[in-house]
Amino acid sequence: MIGGLPLAFGAPAVLFGLLALPVIWWLLRLTPPRPRAEPFAPLAILARVLKPEETPSRSPWWLTALRLLIAALVILALAEPVLNPRDRALSGDGPLVLLIDNGWASAPDWQARTEAADMLIGEAESLDLPVSLVFTADRRPDATPGSFERAREQLRAARPRPLRPDRGSAVTALIAALGQTRPGTIAYLSDGVDTPGASDALARLDTLNPAAIRVIGVEEAQALALTDADNGTDRLTVAASRLGNGAAEDFSLRARDAKGREIASGRLAFADGESTATGEISAPFEIRNDIARLDVAGIETAGAARLLDDSFRRRRVALISGEAADAAQPLLSPLYYINRALSPYADLIEADTADMSVAIPKLLAQSPAVIIMADIGVLPADVSGPLEAWIDRGGTLIRFAGPRLAAAPADDPLTPVLLRKGERELGGALSWIEPQPLADYPRSSPFAGLPAPRDVTVSRQVLAEPSADLASRTWASLADGTPLVTAADRGAGRIVLFHVTAEAGWSNLPISGHFVDMLRRAVQLSRALSGGGEAGSGILPPWRLLDASGTLLPAGGDAKPLDLTGGGTPQVSADNPPGLYGAEDGFVALNLFAPGETLAPLTLPDFAAPVTRVPVAGDSAVDFRPWLFGAALAALIADTLIVLLLNGAFRSRRLRPAATTALAVTLGLALGGMAAPNQVRAQAFDDAQPGDAQLLESLDATHLAYVITGDDETDATSRSGLDSLSTYLASTTALEPGPAIGLDIETDALSLYPLIYWPMSEDAPLPSAAAISRIDAYMKSGGTVLFDTRDRIAELGGGSSELTLRLQQILANLDIPPLEPVPADHVLTKSFYLLDNFPGRYADGPLWVEATPQPDEAAERPARAGDGVSSILITGNDLAGAWALDETGFPKFSTVPPDPWQREYAFRAGVNIVMYMLTGNYKADQVHIPALLERLGQ
Repeated sequence: MIGGLPLAFGAPAVLFGLLALPVIWWLLRLTPPRPRAEPFAPLAILARVLKPEETPSRSPWWLTALRLLIAALVILALAEPVLNPRDRALSGDGPLVLLIDNGWASAPDWQARTEAADMLIGEAESLDLPVSLVFTADRRPDATPGSFERAREQLRAARPRPLRPDRGSAVTALIAALGQTRPGTIAYLSDGVDTPGASDALARLDTLNPAAIRVIGVEEAQALALTDADNGTDRLTVAASRLGNGAAEDFSLRARDAKGREIASGRLAFADGESTATGEISAPFEIRNDIARLDVAGIETAGAARLLDDSFRRRRVALISGEAADAAQPLLSPLYYINRALSPYADLIEADTADMSVAIPKLLAQSPAVIIMADIGVLPADVSGPLEAWIDRGGTLIRFAGPRLAAAPADDPLTPVLLRKGERELGGALSWIEPQPLADYPRSSPFAGLPAPRDVTVSRQVLAEPSADLASRTWASLADGTPLVTAADRGAGRIVLFHVTAEAGWSNLPISGHFVDMLRRAVQLSRALSGGGEAGSGILPPWRLLDASGTLLPAGGDAKPLDLTGGGTPQVSADNPPGLYGAEDGFVALNLFAPGETLAPLTLPDFAAPVTRVPVAGDSAVDFRPWLFGAALAALIADTLIVLLLNGAFRSRRLRPAATTALAVTLGLALGGMAAPNQVRAQAFDDAQPGDAQLLESLDATHLAYVITGDDETDATSRSGLDSLSTYLASTTALEPGPAIGLDIETDALSLYPLIYWPMSEDAPLPSAAAISRIDAYMKSGGTVLFDTRDRIAELGGGSSELTLRLQQILANLDIPPLEPVPADHVLTKSFYLLDNFPGRYADGPLWVEATPQPDEAAERPARAGDGVSSILITGNDLAGAWALDETGFPKFSTVPPDPWQREYAFRAGVNIVMYMLTGNYKADQVHIPALLERLGQ
């Protein structure tokens, strides 16, 4: 800081040069003494005839001032002035530790975070310090200190995760990795959002005894999350939370259907000083039931997205009873407790007559998802048929017992099980000693996970006839084993029977809170709604998962199935990221935030080491050197033009050649310097271009290359596999390859590598159009790409896995030739070893190469580079997985089937592929060897 101005000088000693300006002024003013005038008579006559031309004895004061300005500008530029200088004071006492939050809240400014981390790595490089890089949202944080090249590679491969940071695990991994090593500087790039135990976890950084701590990004952290959604009677209500208590803000809510189309919108308004808000979306019942996702316009994070499943949709439930309601005694009405239990969660329509022939057709005309019948016996034939057809189409019929149902025939088609005639009651022929409580629910029941209430008892019920499938149709039973709730699937729908009445005459179940939970779960299983489905319970596989930016993508290989067998609310974790679990016809939505949760700003502990807080911003410093040099150059040009003008260079009609040349050069330099000061700075002060070091390393030997996918496990396997293959090549051939090199196909030079191994990964983003264009140009100029789907595909295009689909998406944008499995006489089968197949971890997948043109096609096919070598190879056998060895030389992965010779043949296949890439099709000419030997007389 200079007088409150954030200005600093890289070489302040140069400023003493300004003291020389008076000397320069004196030198510019200094002129030789005037010549003495001697009278000469003839000159007096000429003086009256000729016009006198005088030369000033010294330069004008304004020209002298201009030259002093040029000198001052050059001196100031050499002093390296910088506005808003960035603090570069990293401690050199130990390694640099970068602790980076890469959770959901870091997605909006992830680019700025990586730039800030890269600057710190650059400073560590200048000080020759090792770097420990650890991400708080990774599944297995790796904090082992390494070189700055490795740190940059980790940083390029890192991505934000749709999870909350686990700072405790990251700090534990950091402490274990450093051991007794004391870090110099710990730089913590925080997203500013608090998590349980975050402050205590960060306080453990003091145990490392760092020399300094830099906290980046806490002060400017901003985040917003949708925490709940409720589908009410006439509108949808959304709850949200933001970080901090700032000024009033308005956001736009968007509601989308299952195909991603926006079908409704609303407004979310935060009041001044409030951190929570409630928004509303007003839409008809049918539209609200089609909503599959809610998000906030302009905020692309996993927290600002709310996924909805079938349990969210509000059912239309029709109620019908065998007797009319008594307005004087509503508590005795068969539908009273059902109405009270379901009215907050469903749209109820009630029959206006007890005549089944009239009531049921009216209810079916309104397309209900569920029909609940309380104590209705035999239905007329003219309505039982349409009701059965409605059930077959997906409707759910829920029936309650009563005297009429007990007297109905046992073979009633609208009951899930056969019923005994009459009912069981206390004091009757089939009486209990005392009322029976409920038993625990079976694991296969939709009621699993609900605690069986011990205060609910049954004194009267209808009994089911014993049968072989009675247990599988029982959802709930009494303590003596008799069924209380039974169900059976009919077509696409279901029939559910409560063996007690809907009012409290036979049991106190309807007047208990447990009755609400049972009815709500039974209604949620209805399948008559559009887009509805039964996710069920148990263990659900991942189907669609959110990434950190809130995009719904196909599930990757790291996610595990969601276990719902234990009851309770599932929690988001690294094994179960937010998304949809189940299948297209039924799924469960797992969101990042549970109802009622709020965002809170991160509170940092009191560190013992000195703490510096800086914002997350790129290099906000402004270097004045190019501008000062440009201004000095412009002033110099002006001085040159003035001198030329004073010397008469522009008096003739045409400029003199020397003046013309000087004017063109100086104007060119001026325009170039003033129009592009940053380019001038780059050429003058930063001659080293990014990637030069890697280019120089790639020229010393042949290197096998692989595509960096961003999936840490896949990239580690590729690097280990290609390194092991390089070692095998060095031991069996004359080739001595260098270490494998990971490539960023967006930016890195591709032409240096004869073969690029590209494994497919579900978590890797699709390459951009520019990257596809670079790969296409590489293949057409003689390079070869080995695609490995790692899923054991049997034929090209025949696979159905996500990895094969990912490969098809990439190949759709490439100009590739026709392909075929490697023929038996192909050069690949004999380029070094004699092989008839090319196994990896898997042995039964073919290796696809460019199809050999037929004689009549060869003339029509355009010539290409590469000496006839196929520009593309495709396999699904996971070659790198078979090649990958650990530090002790043992395989990292077993082969399928577990055959030790299969791994040896996998290495030989790799040798043949590399030799084929390097030597071309020279062995194809071996067909001429017998004729040559015969001609030579051998």
